[in-house]
Amino acid sequence: MLAHRRGRVKLTTDAAPARPPRGQRRLVSRSDTVWYHDHVAEHYTLRLAPGVRQRLSEWARRAGVQERTLAQRYVEEGLRHDAHPLIQFLDGPSGRRASLLGRGLDVWEVIATVRDNNGSMAEAAEYLQIPAGLVEAAVAYYGEYRDEIDREIELNEAEYERGRAAAAAGEQALRS
Repeated sequence: MLAHRRGRVKLTTDAAPARPPRGQRRLVSRSDTVWYHDHVAEHYTLRLAPGVRQRLSEWARRAGVQERTLAQRYVEEGLRHDAHPLIQFLDGPSGRRASLLGRGLDVWEVIATVRDNNGSMAEAAEYLQIPAGLVEAAVAYYGEYRDEIDREIELNEAEYERGRAAAAAGEQALRS
């Protein structure tokens, strides 16, 4: 590692970052840091057709979010929908989630059912009473967004266990 000392550079072995000589600044572009690339979104400017900005503002106000947040969500979900046309995005008690178009089933529910049927998409489709193609669409989406869907499954399982524990505690209280 290089360290500055009285205008000279010397090699050191300690892990402390090199400091520039007193009174001098080391200029580093924010975009050159790993943190910046991992945590800061890319800037993108676009022109909107007449009336679109007003509609975006109205929807953002209704949703209680900033316009740019809603616009980012629309772009992300639009790209996902283009890649997976049988998947739509809905708000609900557990937040925004991916679901099967026109079926009322969330992707996580379909994936959990496939798992419960030893990976058989045909058996899951029969159990859910939906076409096998919709199960395949959910599995394809899961393949691309596995962490997101696994997190939703884990949250549902935790809520289920919490509900079971509360019911057992209620039954116990009734018996005592």
